[in-house]
Amino acid sequence: MFLTIKEMKHNKLRYSMIIAVVALISYLIFILTSLAYGLAQENRQAVDSWRADNIVLNSDANGVLASSTLTKQQSAKIKVTGNASKLGELAVAVKKIHGQGKTSAELLGVSTDQFIYRELKITQGKKFTKNNEAVVDEGLRTAGYKIGDAIKVAAHGPKVKIVGFTKNAKMSVAPVIYTSLATWRQIKYGAQKDGQLSALVVKNGTVSSRPAGTQKLTIADFINQMPGYTAQNMTFEFMIGFLLIITMIIIAIFLYILTIQKLPLFATLKIQGVLTGYLIKNTVGQAGVITLTGLVISGILALVTQLVMPAAVPMTFSYPLLAGAAGLLLVMALLGSLIPVRTIKKVDPAIMIGGY
Repeated sequence: MFLTIKEMKHNKLRYSMIIAVVALISYLIFILTSLAYGLAQENRQAVDSWRADNIVLNSDANGVLASSTLTKQQSAKIKVTGNASKLGELAVAVKKIHGQGKTSAELLGVSTDQFIYRELKITQGKKFTKNNEAVVDEGLRTAGYKIGDAIKVAAHGPKVKIVGFTKNAKMSVAPVIYTSLATWRQIKYGAQKDGQLSALVVKNGTVSSRPAGTQKLTIADFINQMPGYTAQNMTFEFMIGFLLIITMIIIAIFLYILTIQKLPLFATLKIQGVLTGYLIKNTVGQAGVITLTGLVISGILALVTQLVMPAAVPMTFSYPLLAGAAGLLLVMALLGSLIPVRTIKKVDPAIMIGGY
């Protein structure tokens, strides 16, 4: 390590440029990781907050909540051990009465005597207790909505009054509006359709029997079948994976070039009795110092980005996840540093000194 530090101090510009490249790649990996995690969370926050085990949908819906409808007869034949909560879903565009602009949202109808309603965490205001009232995600408060606002969620539906806000209630990257099942049916169908549901959510129990035309999914499978969820995550995973491989290649190229330039020096050191193992450790140590310094710089840049990033950007900085990405980056850099090892081993002092 002594030789590593001395050499880096002697060639400040050269190593500063290498560190800058590693820092920029690391920063890009941190930003992509945070964006991937944030988007994934905003797809599933509401579902995760239910802490449910299973969900029953119409079998023709292909696991997609928006495409599912359970009739009164079907829901009556579903037998559950444990807690069950009826659920209605509708993608809507929210607009203030006498206001300008619309905001996309997910309207969820729930029953006030079942677990999804009971476990709603209110951050401001109160839970709805009657029809045409709603608890909405805090994302709508960021968009300018407040308690007491009357909103329209359908052209011909009733007005709905916001009575409370809840945190971390997004689905398909849209804020959720919780209201009563009766209000949801009125908005979706234009009239009361007693018994119509989108799904039945089960917690701390199992579905013992269900009628034909329905399917049961675990919550994990249901989340994975959300439109675009798996494809989005895989896209980011491939991007991050390629960046890690690129980092390894860049470190390997830089160290290989530096190794070739230092072959006469290595030959001289070997004549003086310096072991090959020490020179290899020096090369690997250089990769470690370069990568760690780059990671520290990129970490500081990521923290600054977190402070200035607008709330509307779906980016969530998960420190354990970023630490894992940093660890993978360090591993890839160290693997890249092993590529010049063969060249160092093959250095023959007699040939090198004789050639110069």
